[in-house]
Amino acid sequence: MIKKIGQFSMSFLLALWLTSTTAWAALAVYFGDSRSNTVLLILSIVAALIGLTAVIALLFIPSMRNWLLSIHGIVFLVVLLWWFNIQPSNDRIWQTDVSKLAYASIESDLVTVHDIRNFSYHSEFDYSPDYYDKTFDLNKLEGVDLFAVYWMGPAIAHVIMSFDFGENDHLAISIEARKEEGEGYSTIKGFFRQYELMYIVADERDVIGLRTNYREDPPEQVYSYRIKAPIEAVKHLFLKYVDRINSLHEKPVFYNTLLHNCTTAIWLNSREVNPDHVPFSWKILVSGYLPEYLYESGLLDQQLSFAKLRDHAYVNPLLKGHEISTLFSTIIRPQLAHMDQQQ
Repeated sequence: MIKKIGQFSMSFLLALWLTSTTAWAALAVYFGDSRSNTVLLILSIVAALIGLTAVIALLFIPSMRNWLLSIHGIVFLVVLLWWFNIQPSNDRIWQTDVSKLAYASIESDLVTVHDIRNFSYHSEFDYSPDYYDKTFDLNKLEGVDLFAVYWMGPAIAHVIMSFDFGENDHLAISIEARKEEGEGYSTIKGFFRQYELMYIVADERDVIGLRTNYREDPPEQVYSYRIKAPIEAVKHLFLKYVDRINSLHEKPVFYNTLLHNCTTAIWLNSREVNPDHVPFSWKILVSGYLPEYLYESGLLDQQLSFAKLRDHAYVNPLLKGHEISTLFSTIIRPQLAHMDQQQ
């Protein structure tokens, strides 16, 4: 009896492994190197049929089991080696909104950022491209804000960091998947080396205003939180971002839905420069709960409950009746005035 249970458990685990590796290999081949086509579709079907046949043989045809398992193993290994040889590139036909990579130069405490995006929008996909260069003085850095953007419930959010240099002077950085012309975003594709990673360096009127005023399908809800951290830690974090921006300008890397995205990249950047960074948590992966996790870790204002702080952080109602203007960054930050009054 115990022997039969052990054999069943081993067969079940092996079948589960075969099913998982088959699904991964079929999807990897189908998505290919950035683009799918008919040939890749056929090859992905063949890979799926080989894996499915191996599962059936494992469970019901013992005489063919070893032969089919060997074939599946060879196919999986070939796909894996091919997949690891897919290389990221900065030389593709990019969508207009991600066509330029920012970069920066540093001279003492002055950081000059080149190609800061500042599009003027008429609608989400109707815009006038514009970029500018600007020099930021590290001695004027006052803090950093985290923007959490929701569009499909409380569990998923896109996270944007914005560095405050005082006098209504902010620099927003959004870590995103860089998409080619005609390419949409897919969470599943994001697991298969389909997108390069991009740090969009932008004016808040662009990267935040797009989400509060122009995204309608679905509409996006934006929340702004001031991070509580020593200014030296904020400086180190900003310089780490600058280092990553320059690195990606020279050498691209792949975006990954789970491991290298808008929240995990922020955590990694913080970990590398801040010895007191927050421990890793599932709330970093389930990004909609990141603000709550930061609150629990003492990195957000503690004078209010998180529910009330979240109400204060809600940006969209503040912009009703306001067009995108030079006052945008002031309008979306009334909670800072509240915090000043409490201190």
